Amino acid sequence: MDDNARLHRANIVDECLQSEDITRMDWPAYSPDLNPIEHVWDMLGQRITAGQPPPTCLPELRRALLDEWCNIPQNQIDNLILSMPRRCKACIASSGRHTPY
Repeated sequence: MDDNARLHRANIVDECLQSEDITRMDWPAYSPDLNPIEHVWDMLGQRITAGQPPPTCLPELRRALLDEWCNIPQNQIDNLILSMPRRCKACIASSGRHTPY
């Protein structure tokens, strides 16, 4: 399952899924994504791109991701978790359409 994001539809992703015999599940358009991990990926991406110099190869990227993962403050993760009731209420209020999150 993926959320139809463009990066999930890249050729390299398709090839990897095919090589592992993984079939994608159908995902309806405009489905709400309430998964807080998406925000963690965003935090990681911002932290990686802020690094100087940025990683230039996969081993460097792996190391940078692991380092930054360990350096995300726990209170940021806690705040994401605590935001879930508010996010769910906003999703219900919008009938599953766009929310400010």
